[in-house]
Amino acid sequence: MNDSTIVTDSVKRFKWVGTRPIRPDGVPKVTGRALYGADLKLPGMLYGKILRSPHAHARIKSIDISAAEALPGVKSVMTANDLPQQKFDYIGPERVAVNFWHVTRNIMAREKALYEGHAIAAVAAISASIADHAASLIKVEYEVLPHVIDVDEAMADDAPLLFEDMITRGIDPAPTKPSNISKRLEFSMGDIEAGFQQADVVIEKAFKTAAVHQAYIEPHACVAKYEADGQCEIWSSSQGHFQMRALTAQIIGAKLGDLRVTPAEIGGGFGGKTVTYLEPIAATLSKKAGAPVRLQMTREDVFRASGPTSGASMWVKIGVKKDGTIVAADGIYKFQAGAFPGSPVMNGCLCAYAPYTIPNQRAVGFDVVSNRPKAAAYRAPGSPISAFAVESVLDMCAKAIGMDPLDLRHKNACRIGTPTLAGPKHAHAGYAETLEALMNHPAYKVKLGPNQGRGVASGYWFNGGGESSATLQVNADGTVLVATGSPDIGGSRASMAIMAAETLGIDYSQVRAIVADTGSIGYTHVTGGSRVTFATGTAVVNASKTVVQEMRKRAALIWGVEEDAVIWDDGVAKPANAGDNKTLSFREIAAKAAATGGPITASHGVNAGGQAPGFASQFCDVEVDPETGRVTILRFVAAQDVGRAIHPAYVEGQIQGGVVQGIGWALNEEYIYNAKGLLDNPGFLDYRCPVASDLPMIDAVMVEVPNPTHPYGAKGVGEVGICPPMAAIANAIAMATGKRMTELPMSPPRLLAALSD
Repeated sequence: MNDSTIVTDSVKRFKWVGTRPIRPDGVPKVTGRALYGADLKLPGMLYGKILRSPHAHARIKSIDISAAEALPGVKSVMTANDLPQQKFDYIGPERVAVNFWHVTRNIMAREKALYEGHAIAAVAAISASIADHAASLIKVEYEVLPHVIDVDEAMADDAPLLFEDMITRGIDPAPTKPSNISKRLEFSMGDIEAGFQQADVVIEKAFKTAAVHQAYIEPHACVAKYEADGQCEIWSSSQGHFQMRALTAQIIGAKLGDLRVTPAEIGGGFGGKTVTYLEPIAATLSKKAGAPVRLQMTREDVFRASGPTSGASMWVKIGVKKDGTIVAADGIYKFQAGAFPGSPVMNGCLCAYAPYTIPNQRAVGFDVVSNRPKAAAYRAPGSPISAFAVESVLDMCAKAIGMDPLDLRHKNACRIGTPTLAGPKHAHAGYAETLEALMNHPAYKVKLGPNQGRGVASGYWFNGGGESSATLQVNADGTVLVATGSPDIGGSRASMAIMAAETLGIDYSQVRAIVADTGSIGYTHVTGGSRVTFATGTAVVNASKTVVQEMRKRAALIWGVEEDAVIWDDGVAKPANAGDNKTLSFREIAAKAAATGGPITASHGVNAGGQAPGFASQFCDVEVDPETGRVTILRFVAAQDVGRAIHPAYVEGQIQGGVVQGIGWALNEEYIYNAKGLLDNPGFLDYRCPVASDLPMIDAVMVEVPNPTHPYGAKGVGEVGICPPMAAIANAIAMATGKRMTELPMSPPRLLAALSD
């Protein structure tokens, strides 16, 4: 695919940062030798199977496991009664608060099954076929209840209640009547009414988006081995094995120190594998059976029981002056949380207008439960949903005042110091530069033909920092092992090795990066939030700097001089006195480690702050077939502020991957439920993800505005690329057809119906 790079700072050259070495995990993966969660087989291992609810909403009156327990070959059977009760309490910051009362009931239903596929019981047996048979012998008596799927219907006064005692949080005074609205949020600044009075043009529109799945290729899987002494080992494919350890320990009532979690390779996640589904069940089955247990989801299990992102119902109103100044923005964002509270509606509210300087703005959000699987993160969770609505209305505003849509965005682009609904002012630049990259792109001026249209849109994501650890070990031959606790999804092993090599001044080929288990490295937060290159990379660089100091110290011992008399220059120790030409290479110092103080190692932990947000701007050209409603994407150009691309090929891949998923979200992907609240398309045959033939060449334009708080200027790049595509495509369709599509997906039947009006 095409690519180009725009460097907006004074160019600083590096030896390894910015190069494209072969990924260290490439050969095992292309040869099929990499081990994923379902690949591990231990001696005496049992096979687990979960019995899942066939109903969208049903009270569990009784569960009879006696026939399953009596089946020869069955070694353990469990229900929710085998897990300790959890306290009802929201823990942590509001944006990411966790309630373990909800978490344990999502892992295994207690009082009610709240969605089709909700886990009810589980078995472990000596073979997969016996486990399947045993699960079918479990007798569950259900009282089927009315269900609700749509977010607007779930908010209605007469909607079936998932929780008879749920009182909406965020309203003062608190309501007295329970509802499916878990939480109301409101963020505002300025004077909304006065702002709209200043506008020459005011446009408002309602929008809906469907729930879509992350569609990772590898289903959830793990192996648990519980020992008689209370120690438990878990092998798991996840985006954060420390989080899996913490959640599993909480759910089964174990000590953190008694659990050791080893990360397997991961076949995709995109946020969906930051959630714990199987590990507590596998650990409990293993403990009861006294043998290792492997548990994995089928593809249908993944769709029916693991988190898609929220669907939403939204209303957005924006006012502009004739010169393009945006004076006010208002919006209501109603997000499906699924069966338990916790949709990313707060993110949607805070990201909605974040790329822009708007003096008067308000966002009201609702977190709404319904009989769907619990929503999980999906690449910039919440932001792509609100961006679809806001960026669509902005396009309508630009058309109404006769202004180029990129010019409108550039005129109102946030700058350093621009206030945000989140509270803090913008501290980093980068957004305007992405718009300028599109303005200067030759394809933006290409003339379009009949039934063709061009659409632009932008997106924002906070990006993350947080806790990460890294350890460096210098071997006697001068090679270096870099160990971190960040599961590698987007190429982080290569990026960690690049930054270590750059800091140490040695060849990239001399550095090996690995992902260590929870017993071998310090705590590290999940691979998510676009945080790893920034936060874990900072830990690696700091540990590398400690190694450099130690190498200088060892060189000073060898030469019999003070440490201050030794400098480090491109991987070589040299005397500070320029007239002295003696040197010691990295390898020579490493070889003498035993004689100069012993092993050369360094560990560093950070709670990284100062991360820069992600900005992305994109345009696409489409052609609409007026007879079928089919949309063909002719061209897609995606500009993104990447800080500094540590490994440009990986950065391009992240940008292109976000665009591809956004195309699927825009045109085809959706959860389809029937009248009984059952999912009709739980597989890739009917859940329509884009394939290669659906896609254009994607031009990834990397805009480099380095983050000064990172040693090499890195900014997170993995998420913001998915925020603009839905609106960009909708805007292009509007130009091509004159029809404004306000509901996702803009599938051929839906678009054809609009064209027929």
